[in-house]
Amino acid sequence: MLTISLFMSASTALAFRFDTDALKSMGDKLKQLKPVSEKDEIALGKGIAANLTGAAPLVNDAALQRYVNQIGMWLAMHTDRPNLPWRFGVLDDMMVNAFATPGGYVFITRGLLMQCRDEAELAGILAHEISHVTARHALETMRKGAVAGLAGDVLGEYAKSKGHEGYSKLVNAGTEIYTRGLDKEDEFAADRVGAVIAARAGYDPYGLPSVLQTVASINPQSDAVALMFKTHPNTAERVEKVLVAMDGRLDKYSEQPKLQNRFAQVMQAHVAAYKPAKR
Repeated sequence: MLTISLFMSASTALAFRFDTDALKSMGDKLKQLKPVSEKDEIALGKGIAANLTGAAPLVNDAALQRYVNQIGMWLAMHTDRPNLPWRFGVLDDMMVNAFATPGGYVFITRGLLMQCRDEAELAGILAHEISHVTARHALETMRKGAVAGLAGDVLGEYAKSKGHEGYSKLVNAGTEIYTRGLDKEDEFAADRVGAVIAARAGYDPYGLPSVLQTVASINPQSDAVALMFKTHPNTAERVEKVLVAMDGRLDKYSEQPKLQNRFAQVMQAHVAAYKPAKR
């Protein structure tokens, strides 16, 4: 996730408190995470997304939200999971970040959106997050973590009772992933696959490494990038790895549109009408 990375400030992160000892105890009772159905994956992702968006509301700009959704939906159509109930949104937070929860919920912060210079860069970010969803990276992280063994049983019970206490704990534990980050190799993989998805959708695939280079130039001491840099591999390393992976494979797509003018028009209209959300 550029992140998945999840645009909660330090104070916000502290708001999520978990009984990790209890979760580990429950997880130790089972050795493997049972397969999670797509239906349960969507339900879990919806719960996690609700937790995260509770900390940072959506930007109150219908035109901007529609624009980002149109790009995201077009990108998702070029994956092997186009029929998920994809949802895309811009969060009213100046932290530089983006994230995706299981089942197709993808968000970018206003702070990261403002770092983009064209639509291809925005598409690269969204495609990166989309690839986390299609590969079920968050679910795999849960498999490896404190909630191992819980999901199969709890999500099965959730189908019978939406008020199941174990389900709430699972959603909360899943939310915690976004303050710690995904596996380093998952982030590198999402960069590679994200570039491919962008190319399939008709964008210049070099939009993703381009915006990563912009993020890498931000002062690492800035609060705006604190969580992203904490939860993601070194940005310069990400740029290097994705460019190596793309070299000779995606070069022929580099002349595909960046759509800078369309992006600029949308962003100019947004900035002119922007009113910060009330906290």
